[in-house]
Amino acid sequence: MREIREIALRRPDDMHVHLRQGPQLAGYVADLAASFARALIMPNTIPPIATPEGLAAYRDAILAAVAPSGGGLTPLMTFKIQPGMDRERIRALKAAGAVAGKYYPVGVTTNSEDGIAESESVMGAIAAMEEEGLVLCLHGEEPGAEVLERERAFLPRLAELGRRFPSLRIVLEHVSSSDGVEAVLGLPDRVAATVTVHHLLYTLDDLLGGGLDPHLFCKPVVKSARDRAALQRVILEGNPRFFFGSDSAPHPKASKEGRAGAAGVYSAPVSLALLAGFFEERGRLEQLGPFVSRFGAEFYGLPANEGRLLLRREAWRVPSEIHGVVPLAAGRVLSWRAATENPPH
Repeated sequence: MREIREIALRRPDDMHVHLRQGPQLAGYVADLAASFARALIMPNTIPPIATPEGLAAYRDAILAAVAPSGGGLTPLMTFKIQPGMDRERIRALKAAGAVAGKYYPVGVTTNSEDGIAESESVMGAIAAMEEEGLVLCLHGEEPGAEVLERERAFLPRLAELGRRFPSLRIVLEHVSSSDGVEAVLGLPDRVAATVTVHHLLYTLDDLLGGGLDPHLFCKPVVKSARDRAALQRVILEGNPRFFFGSDSAPHPKASKEGRAGAAGVYSAPVSLALLAGFFEERGRLEQLGPFVSRFGAEFYGLPANEGRLLLRREAWRVPSEIHGVVPLAAGRVLSWRAATENPPH
């Protein structure tokens, strides 16, 4: 069989990404824009993206960084759901460009100290989101549960939200467990999940087995081989309710390697190369395009992207640091590399 040298994809989407704030924003935007046409931007900044003015200002900062990068990235904006948000605020956020709101339980991840402690405190906001056709994105971990059980403990809340809001589109972000996969499969088609490359490819043995790798530490944590197999199975089957969201979350090297290492994996520079290798090794390269370029757009009701992205077979070594951040797979030699063809103008 002749070796495949190139893969042509419709320009892909990353449906879950963190770009941070300040001077470092430009570098993270450039890494993302090199491969992706659109990205769903997470709102857990300081202060959080929770007002129309804040949302517009953050989008403008991202767009200002896109132009020098030479890419064509379109930021898809989200807001952080907070107690006390009324219908007028939700409508104003949608008018400002929001496509989704993000539910962070209190204390479960970076900058979630102001997260939701009582779910009833945001039911009015979620009802307004349903009326406005906005998507509800969930960080699906239950505060107080043991770290490996937090996703499973959150799943009854996912099911409750699905029952309570019968026309609301819901995304269980960065699904990491076999229980999470089964929960989504058991709910209506308006409930979906994003899948990260690190949960798809790595397990606790990679994080802890041969020595602690702080640059693979994320929330939710990578889990068992059984959990990874469940994710791989549903992706290889091509289920359209499971689509790509990197949860790429850069932290400076010192913040990851300190006594209380920050949670987050910086995968934007390597996600597509790792995914191409995964699908190729399993003889399912035809599933890569739908996973990264079609399923997420269809769920969010977005038009197909213009232009193509070429992945070329080219051995390259992942740098040990990028913008002062240690990326996923640092030091590894990967077999695929992205090269944009006909980028949007």
